[in-house]
Amino acid sequence: MPAVPRPQIPDREVSIVDFGAVGDGHTLNTTAFAAAIDSLAAQGGGRVTVPEGVWYTGPIVLKDHIELHLEQNALIVFDNDPAHYPLVETTFEGLNTLRCQSPLSARGAKDVAITGRGVIDGNGDAWRAVKRDKLTDREWKAKLASGGVLSDDGKTWYPSESYKFGATSGADQNVSTWATTREDFERMHDFLRPVMVSLHHCENVLLGGVTFQNSPCWNIHPAMCTNLTVHNITVRCPDYAQNSDGIDIESCRNVVVTSSRFDVGDDGICIKSGKDEAGRRRGIPCENILVSDCIVFHGHGGFVVGSEMSGGVRNVLVSDCIFSGTDVGLRFKSTRGRGGVVENIWIEDITMNNILQEPLLFDLFYGGKSASEAFAEGGTSAATDLEPKPVDETTPAFRNIHIKNVWCRGARRAMYFNGLPEMNVEHVTVENTHIYAATGARINESTDVVLRDVQIIPEEGPALMLNNVKNLRVENFTCPDDLPTALQVTGSRNRDVEIRSDRISAANSCLADGTAERITFVNETK
Repeated sequence: MPAVPRPQIPDREVSIVDFGAVGDGHTLNTTAFAAAIDSLAAQGGGRVTVPEGVWYTGPIVLKDHIELHLEQNALIVFDNDPAHYPLVETTFEGLNTLRCQSPLSARGAKDVAITGRGVIDGNGDAWRAVKRDKLTDREWKAKLASGGVLSDDGKTWYPSESYKFGATSGADQNVSTWATTREDFERMHDFLRPVMVSLHHCENVLLGGVTFQNSPCWNIHPAMCTNLTVHNITVRCPDYAQNSDGIDIESCRNVVVTSSRFDVGDDGICIKSGKDEAGRRRGIPCENILVSDCIVFHGHGGFVVGSEMSGGVRNVLVSDCIFSGTDVGLRFKSTRGRGGVVENIWIEDITMNNILQEPLLFDLFYGGKSASEAFAEGGTSAATDLEPKPVDETTPAFRNIHIKNVWCRGARRAMYFNGLPEMNVEHVTVENTHIYAATGARINESTDVVLRDVQIIPEEGPALMLNNVKNLRVENFTCPDDLPTALQVTGSRNRDVEIRSDRISAANSCLADGTAERITFVNETK
């Protein structure tokens, strides 16, 4: 991991109050923020301080050598009028597109920082659609009373007709599939929710100490940045907030994320590198990433790679993290058509509790839904023998991933490896891992996997399920003694499987026809 330089900010400081800002929670301070930043930028940069108070404002744009510093009890609340956020060229979900200007942004800037002990609030409730089943009766009545419009079936609240049009006129998740002109995009202006903090093509960036909350969409989106330091921040959104990812680090190089907390409605810490052909054409991997001493309390995934990873992800270390109440703990997701290689990943010293689905998930059949949504719709069971498709630039790959020292209490399934028949999940090591789950681990279409010193305690069913695996080694695997079936093997493409365990033998295994001769059992009783 190369050294990650922090921004160099000149020893020069102004307060937004000096430029007419009023912290009464009512006065719109957009002009004052811009004037303070412009004043320092003209002098070569410096620190813009935000003192105690509630500072209501429209979009803030940072420039070279500028630090936005929130003092104790400083609260920035962004204006919730979509008309004040014009459409701009940007990227979202790995694609080049038009979306509303972000409340806080920098583009092509060098040496920028957002620091302090205050709070930045994106006023996101005014932007986001909400499904009826996500709210209590009281919350739903309050939402209806606030204005907006309902979906035709009455099950979804939209902030405006413009939003409803965008949501129902055809989109690839949140990116329109039909709009080609600015006029097309303007028809759905309110649907094009901005990420709260957008940092594009910036160099030497620091986010430190601040709480970011209630974003219209993703909370923090650094894209194509070099030398990013994130330390001791808090990111919060309601659990019903759609697409409220904590931080999405896209095609960035040299990144350190430490001692931070995430409690959001979507993925917590997410690594991306562009989507499909656009991402492959950009060709900028996300690389040299350190994530350490972080906590994710809620979200679809704790630490996540994908699903937009067409430019590749490599050289990542994740350590000393806690995931509590997330859908998935370690979540790797992609699908056919993406392309891109995820490789050289080291993960160690991870503790988890109350994981709704899997602590470890590698899924190359990702379908655009959370793991819980996919399970509810019956979409998490792998077919036994799918036919491989041709391998080309659109085929994604997960390989060279090393995981050790993982503890999880409470999950639906202990692990799920779901590779493609034509591109297996390959070269994965899991060691010194202890998981208590409703069901055991399923490893599907995977090659060169090692499970070493792994303990899985399922409430029911086999502890380990294998389907079309090759060159798999299980060493010192432990599970309850009284399991009627400890191992289940399905599929016709299994080969070179070695099970070293005093808890698993041919006698307590259920083997598909033709697989017995491809599996070696070694009793490790000492």
